[in-house]
Amino acid sequence: MNALPPIGCNGRGAQQSSLEWPVSLTEPPLEEQFRLVKEADVFDGFDRLPGAGEVERYRDCIARHALPVHTASWFYAVGRDEAQLPAKIELAADVGAKAHNIMLYWHDGSGRPITDDEVADFYLRAYDLGMARGVEPMLEYHVNMWSEDPRRVARVAERVRARGVHFWFTLDYSHAIFKIGNAQELAICGLTDDVATGRAVLDPRCDDSFVDRWLAMGIVRWLQVRAVAPNGPRNVWSIADPTLAVAAVPEHSIFPYRAGEPGRGILYPFTEPAEGEWHSPWHDAALDCTRAVVRKVLQHHHGHADSPLRWITTEMINLPDYAHNARFSLIGQNAAIAAYLRRTWDEIAAPA
Repeated sequence: MNALPPIGCNGRGAQQSSLEWPVSLTEPPLEEQFRLVKEADVFDGFDRLPGAGEVERYRDCIARHALPVHTASWFYAVGRDEAQLPAKIELAADVGAKAHNIMLYWHDGSGRPITDDEVADFYLRAYDLGMARGVEPMLEYHVNMWSEDPRRVARVAERVRARGVHFWFTLDYSHAIFKIGNAQELAICGLTDDVATGRAVLDPRCDDSFVDRWLAMGIVRWLQVRAVAPNGPRNVWSIADPTLAVAAVPEHSIFPYRAGEPGRGILYPFTEPAEGEWHSPWHDAALDCTRAVVRKVLQHHHGHADSPLRWITTEMINLPDYAHNARFSLIGQNAAIAAYLRRTWDEIAAPA
């Protein structure tokens, strides 16, 4: 029987935020991030790519807290960032990471939308570089990236497989759930008609959703879990300032970010926030889709001896489209998801 993969916490989610200390883009020191993840007592690892010059600090924290780095991510633009790829893979390998998650922007460095062939070529180069260092590359399902249109995933996977190479995929289905019922978000990547006719099924509670298709393809290597609600509220506590560079918001974006507008709604508290901790009403039922993804992926992993799933991380993070300026404990929200993952696995794996 397959075991539950190790569960890591994204370093961007390691903040002991509160009513007095809202979630901030200014992050605590690395040593505190590791400490918070360790003290949560539900995580098996720390998920983050070190910066240049941080490798020894990472190694020290890994050893001190017995908290390995299995996974690490970075953002890239075709035609601009190819030279970064070997260095980022080297950094991942230097701290013991076995997986490098690649977020490849929808547009290249000049603002031109990239093709499926360009995505496949970037992955194949990353595969050659990564496997030489024992670091598997993965492409992620993510807004502002080539995969914001989920219909592209199967096409790119087939291009890679035609070259005789495994295609590994990072499934963060929050990037689909928040679009459900949101006309603007569906229109951005051309999903409106396909969703209306049932050719594209975003709702993970339904059969033949993209989750089902990708699991059946055998490509889901890494599960990232962020709580989110269908057509959930935008982050009205984080107002766009185009003069500030923010991770995950590229220079050229498929979404029309405008000064003075709130962040996108790609996060919803997993546990009920106390008064003043969140900007919008909270309903437990809004989490049904998030829970459905977790259950489907874990059931598939439990029931298939050849399941490729190897890594899980929680992804309640501090950026503007997510939890920036929220007043709940960010590490607490991540820990609650990790505990839910473990409970759900125990239920699935329990003898009949």
